Amino acid sequence: MSEFDPAPRTDASPWPDDADTFDRVYDVALGLTTATSYADVADLAECSPNAAKKHLDRLAEMGVVRADTDGRPTRYSRNDGYLEWQEASRIARELTIDEIIERVRDLEAERTGYEERFDATDPDDVSVVAADHGAVHERMATVSDWQAIDRDIRLYELARQLAQNDGHIIPA
Repeated sequence: MSEFDPAPRTDASPWPDDADTFDRVYDVALGLTTATSYADVADLAECSPNAAKKHLDRLAEMGVVRADTDGRPTRYSRNDGYLEWQEASRIARELTIDEIIERVRDLEAERTGYEERFDATDPDDVSVVAADHGAVHERMATVSDWQAIDRDIRLYELARQLAQNDGHIIPA
């Protein structure tokens, strides 16, 4: 083989040996960023289309994915609300209510700084257009940070509700 030959192809699976079909479909589903057919999920999860559809339907019942049944074939997309709930539940387990409240205070102070800096209450209202190319990237990064703070405030508020209500969003 010369130095210009392509790298030899390996058929090694990217999945751990102990990953069963459900685990693989679940992992692929969590990585979906657009609505995807079960056949495409099957290709990524290295399983049959029937097995992928069975597990995706189960994940849809659990709320992990959304199933769009309007077209043929059914297309599945990740349910970001499920992931947010999982993250908020983790925060509620790991932090005390006082720690969560303190974190929200800190995040709200950061948000106030952005609001004052840009004279706006919503990062989506901030124009990132600037005369200097470098300034555009800086403003984009800053607005992105502000959006992340808003997201974190929502997560920590949800975590506080879960912690205060024994794992429920509203008092039982």
